[in-house]
Amino acid sequence: MSSGAVLRTKLPGLDLASRGKVRDVYDLGGSVLIVATDRLSAFDCVFPDPIPDKGKVLNQLSAFWFDRTKHVVPNHVISTDHAAFPEALRPHAATLAGRSTLAKKLRMLPVECVARGYLAGSGWKEYQERGTICGVRLPAGLKESEALPEPIFTPATKAASGHDENIPFDAAVGILGGDAAERVRDLTLTVYREASGHAAKNGIVIADTKLEFGFDGSVLTLGDEVLTPDSSRFWPASTYRPGGPQPSLDKQFVRDYVERLGWDKRPPAPRLPDEIVSGLRNRYLDIYLRLTGHALAL
Repeated sequence: MSSGAVLRTKLPGLDLASRGKVRDVYDLGGSVLIVATDRLSAFDCVFPDPIPDKGKVLNQLSAFWFDRTKHVVPNHVISTDHAAFPEALRPHAATLAGRSTLAKKLRMLPVECVARGYLAGSGWKEYQERGTICGVRLPAGLKESEALPEPIFTPATKAASGHDENIPFDAAVGILGGDAAERVRDLTLTVYREASGHAAKNGIVIADTKLEFGFDGSVLTLGDEVLTPDSSRFWPASTYRPGGPQPSLDKQFVRDYVERLGWDKRPPAPRLPDEIVSGLRNRYLDIYLRLTGHALAL
């Protein structure tokens, strides 16, 4: 494991606004500094072992997608070049390089926006029980990992602690209002379709992804992270076969490992052996290379 892994940041002189499962956010007054650490979260628990360079993958891959989708929806990025950050951040350049974003402050929506193009994860479980995903009725007889007739929008509530909960679209309307709910639904599916087309050309199936939106004043804006292996299911197209689980290039690799341990999915999360840490790191670096066409800047 790399000794340079960042489990949490300490940036003296800066105001730590929040420490999420993976990201540390600093309030700079008129903007925020978002630092992607190497923490790993799964089943809503943070693991004790960092995944070296994971934060750099998340930050740089999000930057790639933010740039590719800016014609579809505005995003929160001011800069991802630490050399162009404000003077007050320069003493922390070694920590921030490659893993930080200077971003607009957004009023985040209290709903996660999920696009699903394939039948997997919690969607597969609900489909087996009810023939639906988030209340969306699907054709009978679909197999696990099968492509849906068309991508669907399946919102979820954000949980400060515990598990996020899938909700029907009508519930999202009740939370956001009809206009905002329809706009984020349409934008989520547009971003997903555009990204899926790019990924397909590079041998990757994007089974599903989670996006987050907020308001920059009155402007609906894409924020947080975009189409990373933390927020998406990535499958190699070369081995894709509907009818069961698929090999993954995302953190499903770790979920599968801890499922085999019989862990009850309550804190504390178990320690990860070196082969699982390195296996996940290699998957993240691989998906970055395949999607962007170049190796990660370490």
